Amino acid sequence: MTLSPTHPLVDGRTSDAALVRAYRGSLAPHVPVWFMRQAGRSLPEYRELRAGGDMLAACLDPATASEITLQPVRRHGVDAAIFFSDIVVPVLLAGVDVRIVPGRGPVLGTPVRTPRDIADLPELDPADLAPVRDAVARTVEALGATPLIAFAGAPFTLASYLVEGGPSKDQLRARALAVADPEAFDALLSWCARTSGAFLRAQVEAGASAAQVFDSWAGSLSRESWRTRVARHTARTFAALDGLDVPTVHFGTGTGPILDLLPHYGAGVVGVDWRTPLDDAARAVPGWPLQGNVDPAVLGAPWPVIEAHVLDVLERGRAASAHVLNLGHGVPPETDPDVLTRIVALVHEVTATGASTGEDAR
Repeated sequence: MTLSPTHPLVDGRTSDAALVRAYRGSLAPHVPVWFMRQAGRSLPEYRELRAGGDMLAACLDPATASEITLQPVRRHGVDAAIFFSDIVVPVLLAGVDVRIVPGRGPVLGTPVRTPRDIADLPELDPADLAPVRDAVARTVEALGATPLIAFAGAPFTLASYLVEGGPSKDQLRARALAVADPEAFDALLSWCARTSGAFLRAQVEAGASAAQVFDSWAGSLSRESWRTRVARHTARTFAALDGLDVPTVHFGTGTGPILDLLPHYGAGVVGVDWRTPLDDAARAVPGWPLQGNVDPAVLGAPWPVIEAHVLDVLERGRAASAHVLNLGHGVPPETDPDVLTRIVALVHEVTATGASTGEDAR
């Protein structure tokens, strides 16, 4: 299957967008910018809309999910929207008991820790992704020429939530399962890859112009463990998009030791967290477009500090074949939204083709 003739990348709405051009490694009119977690608690309009309601219910209401996705595009003028959802949405739709606890994150009713638990995991019916497809289609229609980015959780990150039963600082139980029962661990990651892959594909088929896989907990693994136990499952998640010609991004935290491996397992663009300077990352993956990597901690500093940091990130990003400015993780909820708006304006101004600070958009 290929993209529909009415898909924004096919009918021309987003095919020439700055984000898409940069993701494909081409020169863009300016360095595109968007922020992970740009839709959410930092926005007063989001807090007013949600008003303490259930997170997963909001994700599965197409009108609500679409409106939340659009809010930061209207406010900040970012170069892309990212679909408002959660990596456990396909887990819930498959029939697993999971909820999002405010202040904590995804929590499983019963953790998945034994071979029997893994064998009993239900398969996701693609028909159950209808609310996701509806929300994406609504959003794409409203966005026009602004691309929408699909997203899903990487298999190890998703598996970590299932095994730990919720968020964990060190993913100790998940890592222990990998060592104690490699066969069960492999089966679990296979299920996660199928589930996340179906979620990702549904968003792209419905109109998303790019796709990002989040590997939040990959940094807890050694390089060898990620390469031998996890990488092939990450590749299977990206492979769910086979036949759909959209740019793909792999972002994880603490992934400095494995950056050079990421392009070999489905990533067309490498996302970089705040720990690795972009010029160092460019040497690790020469010729690859990079995304990142403003330190979220800087967002609370005085504007001159923020401005200097953003300009430094842009300068280092020039070492890459193309650069999309983003954070090295997500927007902290206490961030002043006006700061994000100023960053977007700054990046567009100083990287515009012909700007006095540089010869081109990189």
